[in-house]
Amino acid sequence: MSNDAYALAAEAAVALKELTGVDSFDVALVMGSGWVPAADAIGTTISEHRVTELPGFSAPSVAGHSGVIRAVDTESGRKALIFLGRTHLYEGRGVDPVVHGVRTAIAAGVETVVLTNAAGGLRPEVQNVGDPVLISDHINLTGANPITGATFVDLTEVYSRRLRELAREADPSLAEGVYVAFRGPTYETPAEIRMLRALGGDLVGMSTVLEAIAAREGGAEVLGVSLVTNPAAGLAGTPLDHQDVLAVGRATAARMGVLLGKVVGKL
Repeated sequence: MSNDAYALAAEAAVALKELTGVDSFDVALVMGSGWVPAADAIGTTISEHRVTELPGFSAPSVAGHSGVIRAVDTESGRKALIFLGRTHLYEGRGVDPVVHGVRTAIAAGVETVVLTNAAGGLRPEVQNVGDPVLISDHINLTGANPITGATFVDLTEVYSRRLRELAREADPSLAEGVYVAFRGPTYETPAEIRMLRALGGDLVGMSTVLEAIAAREGGAEVLGVSLVTNPAAGLAGTPLDHQDVLAVGRATAARMGVLLGKVVGKL
């Protein structure tokens, strides 16, 4: 990331603290498509603002992403930032806007980042639509990276084992899987899905990976949670539709909110 992008994130963090009246935040959560209702279970809202009130943010252009940032007081006393929406690489704004929220959160004191997404399931034989899956690792097929130059970040454990164990304490039924990220906006072809299964992928989507890398570069611990919203292309014999993705997100939002609330309470 360029020095200008770092400076913009620092500037946004200062503005965020002024808007919310919170000096420092502990955890940030980025909500995936259709997960907006889940935010209500995380804690008590301190304040809520359009992301466009902060430097460097643009309004989301994708259905299901509201473009709101919420400051929350959790039951455990921690201060949380909830991003109700994100910028995607396929929107054509470049890499820096995709990770700007995570960078801003870390500049505002955040040490734990929870990334959620809606994902296609690559293993319908063991996955059900509506299942949450912990991300254990990822495969980056976006063709992009938020880090430029000779900045070498160890990605041996992008997604914290400790945080995954906390999540399983909250819900022992949670499975784990490898998330594969494509640039989008087209859904994958059946041939690509066969390739991803052969590579060891379990979930596929168009977000999360670049944010996770940026969070690790910033020293934050990362928890990733995918919601399986559909079997991936060619595995169910039906076309893929973003409205179906949103519908599953809305239907399971309460469960997701309870899960995330419990995890945040254990941090």
